[in-house]
Amino acid sequence: MDLRETDEQRLLRSSVAAMAARYGHDYLMEKARTGAKTTELWADAAAAGYLGVAVPAEYGGGGAGMVELTIVAEEIAAAGCPLLLIVVSPAIAASVIARSGTVDQKERWLPRFADGSVRMSFAITEPDAGSNSHRISTTARRDADRGGWRLSGTKYYISGVDETDATLVVARLEDTATGTLRPAMFVVPTDTPGMTYQPIEMAIHSPEKQFTVYFDDAFVPDDALVGGEEAGLAALFAGLNPERITVAAYINGLARYALRKGAAYARERTVWQAPIGSHQAIAHPLAKAHVEVELARLATTRAAWLYDEGDQAAAGEAANMAKYAAAEAAINAVDAAVQAHGGNGMSVEYGVGTLIGAVRAARIAPVSREMILNYIAQHSLGLPKSY
Repeated sequence: MDLRETDEQRLLRSSVAAMAARYGHDYLMEKARTGAKTTELWADAAAAGYLGVAVPAEYGGGGAGMVELTIVAEEIAAAGCPLLLIVVSPAIAASVIARSGTVDQKERWLPRFADGSVRMSFAITEPDAGSNSHRISTTARRDADRGGWRLSGTKYYISGVDETDATLVVARLEDTATGTLRPAMFVVPTDTPGMTYQPIEMAIHSPEKQFTVYFDDAFVPDDALVGGEEAGLAALFAGLNPERITVAAYINGLARYALRKGAAYARERTVWQAPIGSHQAIAHPLAKAHVEVELARLATTRAAWLYDEGDQAAAGEAANMAKYAAAEAAINAVDAAVQAHGGNGMSVEYGVGTLIGAVRAARIAPVSREMILNYIAQHSLGLPKSY
């Protein structure tokens, strides 16, 4: 693995950064305050081909990989205007369909992921399951009269359902031979009768909202089942590693934005004879956070590279570690930036206090710090399973 970016990757990074700089953190906060969506930013990113950079070229995408998609997610976030839907639509949904979908599903959906004309949310979490995906109770049963499937159940903390065209839903099928339930994934249009949703009031201010989603005997046709009845587990894992990797990239970008703001303020703010950045009490926390963020970025690039190489076992470990490292580094980076600003750190005007909730949530979602440590303890260190 060569850690130096190619000329194409450097061009991608600078181009995305230039586009995102036209929007910035004030744009994001204004959208959050007014209840509007980041439609213009999404449209610009789509028109430039950034959202479809990892979609196979034969379906109109960039034909690159997860490394390039992490560059896109990170640079948009580094401008202070992150797009959470990059994680759930191009990263999770498009990756699942590209790797596990049928030919018809790929032809139907991938060109639209490539040009950004479709957005798809992802529904796995449930009120009573939490991190235990084995307890998912949303079920799919055959409709004996019409064919197709009937979905019943509830999903919780589902991002952006109100601005997506369809939702990739993790449910369970009954194995008629054994009577056991096994995972399956369905593409469910958001206007499907029997599918409803309501917003969850959040402490985090973001244009992208969280929802509880209900399926009340919602009907979907046979071709909504991703990859067929035997593809469920493989399809699910095709989406979880990209989710963790792009969340790490997204959070790395926010951390970079915070450090840039913190360092700029520390260089300019003078209370006594010299700028406050000359004082180690201010400089060292920012410097330490920079080290941690750069290490997290390296971990994220490595995880993306392993995913692109097709080494799923190594990518699983690396994706979890990258997400862990990015969340911890970002929390420290935002804290250092807020502290450097003093009282101004809690003012919306200075654009760092508004990041506290976003980076703190990364320690919890899409998988908690504790569950990552459980995974590493068991799979990396060979310790007994703790749950």
